[in-house]
Amino acid sequence: MTFLVGVTRDLLRADGTPAFDARAFDELAANTDIRWEWIPEDVTEITPDIAARYDGLHVNLPRVTAAAVARQDCRVKIVARNGVGFDTVDLDATTAKGIVVTNTPIAVRRPVAVAALTMIFALAGRLLKKNEIVRAGRWNDRTSYMGQGLTTRTLGIIGAGSIGKEIMRLAAPFFKRMIAADPYADHAEVAAAGAELVPLETLMREADFVLVACLLTDQTRHLVNEPRLRLMKPTAYLVNMARGPIVDEAALARVLADGDIMGAGLDVTEREPIEPASPLLAMDNVIITPHALCWTDECFYDIAATALRSIADVAAGKRPAHVVNPSVYDVIPHAAR
Repeated sequence: MTFLVGVTRDLLRADGTPAFDARAFDELAANTDIRWEWIPEDVTEITPDIAARYDGLHVNLPRVTAAAVARQDCRVKIVARNGVGFDTVDLDATTAKGIVVTNTPIAVRRPVAVAALTMIFALAGRLLKKNEIVRAGRWNDRTSYMGQGLTTRTLGIIGAGSIGKEIMRLAAPFFKRMIAADPYADHAEVAAAGAELVPLETLMREADFVLVACLLTDQTRHLVNEPRLRLMKPTAYLVNMARGPIVDEAALARVLADGDIMGAGLDVTEREPIEPASPLLAMDNVIITPHALCWTDECFYDIAATALRSIADVAAGKRPAHVVNPSVYDVIPHAAR
C-alpha cells in the first residue's frame, strides 16, 4: 500500500521550485512504496482534510493542532518538522493518536550558532547604521557611530542545550567571559564549552549581550519580561534566536524607547510576520530578520534530508532518529514500531 507524504508549500520558492536541493527527496525515492507531493493548499495550519489525505507530513511553519488530527479518518503516522523547535505541534494530541513527531536538531545546530554570531557582530559593529550613512552621503559621520569591541565583554546565553553549547564553542575566541542560565544544564558540560552557569537574574545584570537560545515552553513564555529587561546594562544588547514569545515584545519596545538598553537583534517575533504597526520597526537600533537568518543552502538541505529520512524510516516500519514524543511508542501497536 502506498505511503503518501505531503510537503507544506512554505518550503517552495516564489518561482515554484523547492527552497532546498531537491536531492533531499532521494531519502524517499529509495522506497518504491512511498509517493510524495506538495500539499495543494497553502496553509498556516494543517487542516483535518489534509490529515485525512496523507500518511506523513513534512512541515516547516504550519501548525499541527489537536483539531487537525482529531477526526476518525486521520491517516498521519508521522509529522517531521523542520528545525529544533516543536511548539507548533500539539504533542499531547499527536501522541494520543499514535503519531510520531520528529525534529532536526543536528541539522540546525551549527547554522543557528553562526546566525547568532552574525547578529551579534552586526549589532556590535553597528553594521546597518554604517551602511545607512554611506548611502545617505554622510561618510564623515562614521566617527559618531563607534561599535563595541568584544574582547572585554561578557556573552550571556539563556539556554545551554545543543545550540547554546554550540554558540559557546564558536563565541569563545571573541569574548572575555561567557555565562549561561539554564536550570536543566549540566555544569561540567557547560564548563567544557567555556561558560559558567549562573542564575538568570545574574546573567541579565552582567551580560553585555543577552542571547536567547532556549525552547519555547509554558515555563519560558515571556521568560524575558520587563523586570528582567530592566536589569540589563544600558550598553547591553538583547538577541533572540529562539522563539518570539520567550521575550515580552511590548516590554522590550518600552525598555528600548526609554534608552535602558542599547539595542536588540531579533530573528523571531511574537507574531510572524511581525505586525506592521510594531514600534520595533521604527527603531534604528533594532535589527529584525524573518526567522530565517540561519537559512542557507547547506542548512536547508540538511534539514530537509533529515526530516525526509525520518519519514522514510516510519514508512519502512523503523523508529526514526530525533523523536520528540518517545512515549508515542507506548501507543503505537507493536507491529508499527
